[in-house]
Amino acid sequence: MPFLVERRLRMVGRRLGALRQELAIADEQLAHFADLADDSRIRSLVSETPLADQEHRDAERTSSAMARHRAELVERIDRLEREQDDLLDRLH
Repeated sequence: MPFLVERRLRMVGRRLGALRQELAIADEQLAHFADLADDSRIRSLVSETPLADQEHRDAERTSSAMARHRAELVERIDRLEREQDDLLDRLH
């Protein structure tokens, strides 16, 4: 039985590593998209054109989608960390 727990623990550890890398990338992308959204908001306010307003809405949607993706990654990491803690408790 400890073998199965150890095996699962290794799998969870690998998955956590992959998700943490994905989170780092998502953080960089979110910062980029948030900057684009801020820039497009300013352009929209200054130019007051329908095109600039549409670009701002598009940039906001992209930034919001990336924020949701990042939040999902954080939740998945939290769940795996709890599972990892449970598995470690079962080993002791």
